[in-house]
This record gives sequence, structure tokens and C-alpha cells, in this order.
Amino acid sequence: MSRVVLGVSGGIAAYKACEVLRRLREAGHDVTVVPTENALRFVGETTFAALSGRPVASDVFTEASSIPHVRLGREADLVVVAPATADLLARQAAGRADDLLTNVLLTATCPVLVCPAMHTEMWLHPATQHNVSVLRDRGVVVLDPASGRLAGADSGVGRLPEPAEIVGVAESLLSPDVAARVSSRDLTGLHVVVSAGGTHEEIDPVRYIGNASSGRMGVEIARAASLRGARVTLVAAHLEVLPPSSVEVRTVVSTGDLATVMADAAAAADVVVMAAAPADFTPRSTSGTKIKKSGDEGLSLDLVQTPDVLAGLTRTRPPGQTIVGFAAETIDDEAALVSAGRAKLALKGADLLVVNDVSDGKVFGMPDTSVLVLDAAGVRDRVAAGKAVVAHRLLDAVLQHRATAT
Repeated sequence: MSRVVLGVSGGIAAYKACEVLRRLREAGHDVTVVPTENALRFVGETTFAALSGRPVASDVFTEASSIPHVRLGREADLVVVAPATADLLARQAAGRADDLLTNVLLTATCPVLVCPAMHTEMWLHPATQHNVSVLRDRGVVVLDPASGRLAGADSGVGRLPEPAEIVGVAESLLSPDVAARVSSRDLTGLHVVVSAGGTHEEIDPVRYIGNASSGRMGVEIARAASLRGARVTLVAAHLEVLPPSSVEVRTVVSTGDLATVMADAAAAADVVVMAAAPADFTPRSTSGTKIKKSGDEGLSLDLVQTPDVLAGLTRTRPPGQTIVGFAAETIDDEAALVSAGRAKLALKGADLLVVNDVSDGKVFGMPDTSVLVLDAAGVRDRVAAGKAVVAHRLLDAVLQHRATAT
């Protein structure tokens, strides 16, 4: 059981901290809530105590004999601040210690995840951006806010990311390797384009040909790249999970759409990851109206091949671009899987290929996966872990390839 400190500062988004807390507890973590005085104006101490099952730590004087301002930070495996107001960011960047939460942030030796939420003008102000830069330089993980409805009638960037995303990032940071990679911001300056999800090929206005891809792997790659400092474009087909709040999202439906949008997005990218599951076949023609049943007769479809998106990208790549492909196979023997993967790698012309066995429902929609990362020389990496961890390992392989290719 991991020990998590959940800091809550005094913004209207403090109510969402309750859902973050609930999700952390349901995932099996021991959570201590440390609210600021202003946070308790939005959500009462009783609520946090009931949801956490623990006393709420709100000042440095309660139970002073246990030295809470030092103990909490030292003992935590992870500190999450959600929401973090502009004031909290400023005090944290300045090294202030004027309440229990800032004391905890000064004494924490574990990963720290800060989730800002504020009005757009406050987030974009040079002072706030400077404070964020200072914190990131110190290794603090700052999750970019989402765009959407803010307090009152305002909309724009500054919205707290959804609790599910915050908890997903938080749990990934409990892996020391992931935390170190995110803190390094080693993809800063790179533009990464990732595709995710399964395409839909229309039969008529209510039916389509699709596949079992949830898009989770591609979404985790996009999130990992963004956390490590890259500018990320996510080309999203059908997704069963929310995309990260910090990336540009371009939506597509069919494989033809995917080919067109990926060609445009990848034209100036440094890294392209084709994690989407495009349909290989599409109806030669579609019906403009719903196809009706006719007695006991079935339905025959004339299918044609869709564009090979990955091969198209490798044929038109600009100099210095790294391209990663994915291959889902139903081969449970590793030697045969590697052989099939190397043949596909050579055929497609990608730099790296991620192959996995998807038979018997092993991967699609699941939080964990097992993959082989191949390059022209053979197996570069074997990873069996949660998809967030796999995403970071894949990005490690991308950086290694780029280092040796230059």
C-alpha cells in the first residue's frame, strides 16, 4: 500500500479533489489529505476525513509532538496537489513554508505531482509560467491544465484535468523509473505525433466495420510524451478512454481519414508513433440509408483494401524523423512473433516496431500489456507491465534510436 499525501488548495476546483481522493482509495492507496485554510472554505474537513478514512492534517500545530510538517513529507511515497492555485504555485516556487501544505512540499523527498487550476489569464500570466518553469526545473511534475468551462460563465485553458487522468498520472509516478523520466523532461523540444484507437468503416448510416482497439496504448504514449516535455499531437480514431488534457487532439473516423490526417500532422514531426488500429478493409460502396433485413437473407459485402498508413508515412518522411509502428498478432510463440515482426518492420520501413500477441483477449482494452520492441537488429526491449510504464519504455527506445542515428 502506497502512502499518498493529497494536498488541496483553495480554488473552486477543490470539489474535484473528493473524486481524486475516492479513486486513490479505491486503487488501494493510504491517503492523507492536507488542505489549505482556503480549501476548507470549499470542502469541509468532515468530507475529506470520511472519504480518506483518516484524520485531516490541516495545520502545523495539531499533534505537534509528531512534527507533522516534517513527518508527512518524509513518509510519503507520492504527493499530489489537486487543485493547485496560482497562489500555491507561487509559494511553492518561492520555497515558502507558511502553512502545513507548503511545509510538506519542502520536506517531500518522493515524486510530487502538481495539478494547476485557475482562470485562463492567471495561468497564462508570465509570473505563473515562470513559477511552473521553476518547479519543473526542480523535478516537480506539473500537469498542464485542461481547456473547458471554468468558474462562472468563463471558458478556456485553466480547468483542472479530470480526476481519472490525475490518478492515472499519479499512479504511474509511483514507479521510480517513470518518475525519473518525467522529471527529466527529456523530450523537450520534440514534436511527437501519436495515433490511437480503432477506425470505423461505414457500411450504412448505422453500421460499420471496426475492431477491438480501445486506444488506451496510444493515449498512454501521448500522455507520457507530453509529461516528458514534448509537444504532442494525438490523432484519435475511436477511443474508449479520455485523451490527455495537455495534447492537441485531431479526430478521425475511417482509415482513409487517418491516412490523410497523419500525413499532414507528421509532415513536420520529429517522432511519429502509429499506435492506432486501422481497419485493413472497407466496403467498396456504402448505402446512404439503413440496409433493411429481407426475410432470412444475409448480407454480402464487397470489401477493398484500405491505404497502408504506416508504409505511406515511411515513404514520405522528412530527414531525421523517427517512425514507430505497431503490429498486433495472434502468435503465442516468441520466436515466431519476432520473425513475423521483423518481416513487417522491413516491409513497412519503420525504425521501430512494437509487436504483441493479442489472442484470447490478452491486450485490447486491458490496463496491462506485454510487448516486444524490435529494430533492424532484432529485439531491443521486452516489457510486460501497465501500459503507462510500457509507453515510457517505448519512448526510451525512441530516444536511444535517435541518439545512435545521428
